[in-house]
Amino acid sequence: MNRKPRVLVVEDDATLNEMLAEELTADGWTVATGRSAEAASERFDAFQPDLVVTDLQLPKADGMALLRELMQRPRPPAVLMITAFGTVERAVEALKAGADHFLTKPLDIEHLLISCRRLFEYRRVRDELEGYRALKETSDFHGMIGRSKAMRELFDVLVRVARADGPVLISGPSGVGKEGVARALHQESRRSEKPFLIVNCAAVPSDLLESEFFGHVAGAFTGADRARPGLFREADNGTLFLDEVSEMPLKLQARLLRALQDGHIRPVGTEREIQVDVRVIAASNQDLCRCVAEGSFRKDLFYRLETFHLEVPPLSQRGDDIGLLAQHFLLKFAAANDCSSRRLDPAALECLESHDWPGNVRELSNAMERAVTFCRSEVVSARDLPARIRKAAHKPPAPMTAGLPSELLDQDMLLTLDELRARYVQYVLQRTGGNKRRAAALLGVGRRTLYRWLDVAAEDSEKGRPGAGD
Repeated sequence: MNRKPRVLVVEDDATLNEMLAEELTADGWTVATGRSAEAASERFDAFQPDLVVTDLQLPKADGMALLRELMQRPRPPAVLMITAFGTVERAVEALKAGADHFLTKPLDIEHLLISCRRLFEYRRVRDELEGYRALKETSDFHGMIGRSKAMRELFDVLVRVARADGPVLISGPSGVGKEGVARALHQESRRSEKPFLIVNCAAVPSDLLESEFFGHVAGAFTGADRARPGLFREADNGTLFLDEVSEMPLKLQARLLRALQDGHIRPVGTEREIQVDVRVIAASNQDLCRCVAEGSFRKDLFYRLETFHLEVPPLSQRGDDIGLLAQHFLLKFAAANDCSSRRLDPAALECLESHDWPGNVRELSNAMERAVTFCRSEVVSARDLPARIRKAAHKPPAPMTAGLPSELLDQDMLLTLDELRARYVQYVLQRTGGNKRRAAALLGVGRRTLYRWLDVAAEDSEKGRPGAGD
């Protein structure tokens, strides 16, 4: 628990009221009490309890009236009803009205404490899941999770590109989710009801690629005992995703260019051409401009594929998406492995947000799968994460000579410590993509200190002090 849970005890019996307050306080709760429904209503807004334990029989307005009032509030608490007149009918009435549990007098205190803990934990988990689902609804775009500025811009461009029919080139480092972008393009397009096929150009033997793409007739080569349509015909009216397109042999690149230009393909072993309507999406983690310069990729094919170009940002530039994705993967793997893990503790989240993520989203997914496997409670802690990620939270910032503004290295220019600090803070923020939580961790200070430094730098910049706000 990040804070002590709060419970409001509503019981008109003074002795029982005092005893419940003492027992719940000893059990770790922050307790407020009232001896009537009116007193409970007055205390509720200021106290904001997580749980209300109330007697069903109260003076004036009874516990049922209080229960109905609580259920009308924007965020109703968990409610445990107690009564000396426990009948099945009254229990059912209370449960139907919104109560979470029902106990009868004489009370078993240990049973009551266990019930209170379970109700609080159930409500906490439910609220977390509801909050996550609500957040996911606003940040889930065809299975891609993200609410950072970089991802919102990508989603916006993607929707517009999906309406067109020209080829698309998706670039970005390995593990960023280029296949997910391709799927989203297909799902947003007019072809969404038609096939979406994937081929990894690096995984298919080069001597089989032509047949894989364009098909072959029976007897076209040794082992071709029957005809095969090929990916272009199978994807007709749909989308074909070419992953690792930089690995495609030059000979096949020429035939791919022809298919993109006029929509004609020719199966291996025949001179007959077939018309197809396929949108091609290609992806590569290689710099295709460099491949063109080196002669391993055709310039004309590159320009044709780059009709529309989408660049997927690395995870290190996606700020708060790290925590959102981590929670997404945590719930996914917990459900798949029938585990109880449901949330990250703050130390684990700090480790994740301090890591550089060279393997991007794929690395984060693998880290969370490992964490769920080794976690033995509902809360994933830092010790459940891989060692290299735990170390990231304590990693010192990069040396000051690595990529810092050149004026800092000018021996003829001397800066005050405040000016140097302000510039270095800006440098670290730039390296972390503006992620203040991660920047503070790298700088070895709390976020409150970082915000104070930024405020001072902004004030100095407004006053025109040299170097402070650069």
